Amino acid sequence: MELDQLRYFLAVSETGNFTRAAERSHIAQPSLSQQIIKLEKELGHKLFHRLGRKAVVTEAGSVFLERARRILFEVEDATKELGDNSSLERRITVGAIPTLAPYQLPRLLTLCRKRFPNLQVNIREDFKPTLLTELLEGELDLALAALPVSDPRIQVEILWREPLTLVVAKDHPLALKSRVSWADLANETFILLSSSSSLAAQVRRFFGDNHFEPRIGSRCAQVSTVKALVAIGAGISIVPRDARSEEDQGLLAYISLSDAKPTRDIALLRHMQRYQSRGAEQFISLLREVAAQKAAEAQV
Repeated sequence: MELDQLRYFLAVSETGNFTRAAERSHIAQPSLSQQIIKLEKELGHKLFHRLGRKAVVTEAGSVFLERARRILFEVEDATKELGDNSSLERRITVGAIPTLAPYQLPRLLTLCRKRFPNLQVNIREDFKPTLLTELLEGELDLALAALPVSDPRIQVEILWREPLTLVVAKDHPLALKSRVSWADLANETFILLSSSSSLAAQVRRFFGDNHFEPRIGSRCAQVSTVKALVAIGAGISIVPRDARSEEDQGLLAYISLSDAKPTRDIALLRHMQRYQSRGAEQFISLLREVAAQKAAEAQV
């Protein structure tokens, strides 16, 4: 049994198609099929139902799938551990959700370059379900996301609690108030993020917990788009406090809700069984430092 055979097996099981698996594996499709057949002969079981162009994992294939993933994961970790020499360049890949990445990662990367110039940090910005999948498949070393995260294979370390704040256009009548109540929002149109965003889900839960039914006018993929629409008076929204910027002055007003204080917990996510490289440890130390600074600022 060869490692490449396991990789091809995983590629077919994940794509459901021999041709797509071959393209992903950068190998000719007949060669990949031949390797799968050899693997099946060695195991003494069919791993796939060949249904035309579709490949469906058999019962035996399902049993073997988790073993194959574990073997490849351990091989990758062993390779990283053996090659993790302090005298060499180090590289990690960090994921972050879109409502965190533009506001936290530039600061972290700037700090990282000063403290650890030999550490190369590659960034993946995506929605939380994708980041969790990539974390479990070993494509990410670390991820930053908002809770909840319930997968038992993922280690969760809460870093800080981030306030969410109401944002309106500077010339909106609510901008004159230091605090607003739910009654003030009854006739307002909200601009929210798309349903793929974990922040959107959190805001919807916050509305539900306070028995408030918002009138939603627009949905956007990015906080920057939400802010741009709010600035022209297309509606109001609830965004992370860290999304405020100097460019907002004269355009937007950020206001606290008097009835409740919405927040979200930001967490560091790691695979429970993944080897933690020196580079990952260094980046985590910076994350904890930033979290401590945020905690201190919240006390002021």
